[in-house]
Amino acid sequence: MSFSVTTARILTSLLFIFSGLVKAIDPKGLAYKMQEFFEAWSSSGFLPGMMNSFGEHALIFSVIMITLEVMVGVALLIGWQKKITAWILLLLMLFFTFLTSYVLFTGKIRACGCFGDCIRLTPVQTFTKDIILLLLSLFILINIKYVRPIAKPFFSALYMIGALLLILFLQWYVLRNLPLADCLPYKKGNNILELRKMPSNAIADKFDYVFVYEKNGLKQEFTSDKIPDSTWSFVDRKQTLVQKGSNNITLINDFSLSTESGSDSTVDVLSTTGEYYILFEADPTSFSSGWKEDVELTKRINTKGKKIFIVTAQPGKVKAHFGSQLIGIPLLTCDATVLKTIARVDPTLYLMNGPVVKEKLGPNSFEKIE
Repeated sequence: MSFSVTTARILTSLLFIFSGLVKAIDPKGLAYKMQEFFEAWSSSGFLPGMMNSFGEHALIFSVIMITLEVMVGVALLIGWQKKITAWILLLLMLFFTFLTSYVLFTGKIRACGCFGDCIRLTPVQTFTKDIILLLLSLFILINIKYVRPIAKPFFSALYMIGALLLILFLQWYVLRNLPLADCLPYKKGNNILELRKMPSNAIADKFDYVFVYEKNGLKQEFTSDKIPDSTWSFVDRKQTLVQKGSNNITLINDFSLSTESGSDSTVDVLSTTGEYYILFEADPTSFSSGWKEDVELTKRINTKGKKIFIVTAQPGKVKAHFGSQLIGIPLLTCDATVLKTIARVDPTLYLMNGPVVKEKLGPNSFEKIE
């Protein structure tokens, strides 16, 4: 029995630590996923006021959850405060299982984000994983007497303090810079225009259509090969999925750049010859008071004779932030949700070569552009 408990303990603790670290390299990714849950529950009528409030503080919840996940994993691994740790572990697994079951059985959220954006699991896979971990957690709690600490209490406490400081520092660092590992479609080296295209081996979904027509107050359904004559009036069309396709979703399907007049200029911008820059800014009013490094950056880039575009979802705020320095710089708009994926740190600078991302820089690295 001792061997079985030790095996379960090591496996569970390592999975918790790994899961936490994978999300710690991009805490905003988990925060956006949390916002999806809060919005889904709010729209379903479950405590909408509270859910909306939680959504506004999703980043704080993300940091807390990531830290808790890693700390529980470390505590379980070294056997620190084993009874309390085992109970927290079980409660977390009950919570995680609820979330993954919600994703699986409601279909309102595409994925739970259990391993961040770097390791994507299907809802079935994540639910199965959590059921197994839930059983392991229960097994560990029942057999907690077989869990033996690997160090004396003083050293175990030092290990816990060290782990806490490290996981907090890691999240602080990536929130001020960019994720340590970029697993998003806009990562360095990717061709944005190519990733907007449908894969060559894509198989489209197949649908069956039924058309509803009306004549003399009578409604009747017709298949596409038996459409009635002009004496009937069209009422509705019903669509039924016959066969699910595969690989028919582009990696980048929502990236669009528009001029202030509303014209789509995505292809024109990404077809720019040679190297150029795109500065993505979500909300300049959130910058530290007096921070103008982005303005100085555009000056330096213009001085070098390089082309730079500024992309935002809030052009009015960007205009107020840049003032007269915006003259001569193309200002484009992009969906605010898409910007969350493009720029994990606000603002983020892309060095482009045509449609290919050559480099991504957070605000703490703007001085590299001389």
